[in-house]
Amino acid sequence: MTRTRRTRRALAAGLAVLTLSALSGCGIRATTVPVDVGAAPSRVSCDTPAQPSGQGGVQGFRATVELVCGSQLVGVERVVPVPEKRPLRDPVALVVQALLEALEKTPSGEERDAGFTTGVPAGLTAGAPRPSDPAGTVRLSRKPEDLPPVALSQIVCTLAGSEAVSAGPGPVVLGGPDADPPRAWECTDTVRSRPESIPTLGEIVRPTASPS
Repeated sequence: MTRTRRTRRALAAGLAVLTLSALSGCGIRATTVPVDVGAAPSRVSCDTPAQPSGQGGVQGFRATVELVCGSQLVGVERVVPVPEKRPLRDPVALVVQALLEALEKTPSGEERDAGFTTGVPAGLTAGAPRPSDPAGTVRLSRKPEDLPPVALSQIVCTLAGSEAVSAGPGPVVLGGPDADPPRAWECTDTVRSRPESIPTLGEIVRPTASPS
């Protein structure tokens, strides 16, 4: 090996050592293994889009419906149309039916872009309470405990926030289409932040005995 080659190799080795030292000094660890960090995690804004002041003469009322965004419940203000051709004489059941249809509806493109979804199944209907039910009971076409937990959370929190359905803070009393006694569910902070954590079975509510 000639002196010139030995000198070049010595210089190359020296430069390599200096480069590694510089990288270590900058807090960068040298590696010979390619690192694939993958795609950046997707984020949703959960910004509620502005709602129009009217719907072209469609009769309806303003309400807040609870949609799912970022694995939690987020209230979205909407003008909820009054259901048409529904043989419902009970005014509370009529409002609940309108809210159910709003929850079942696929979010708009703008809402989907912001990360909103809904888990409430289509075709769910509301009915009047049975004569033996406690005051404020809402009967659904499916047993509440048979609904997906997230859907049940959406319904409970939407009804709890409706002045036309709920007289104030407190549980929402729901029953199914059969004669089983209705049960009560509450819209707590935990339910809003983790809608899948809602109890499958609420507490049974018995009618209050009338004073003699």
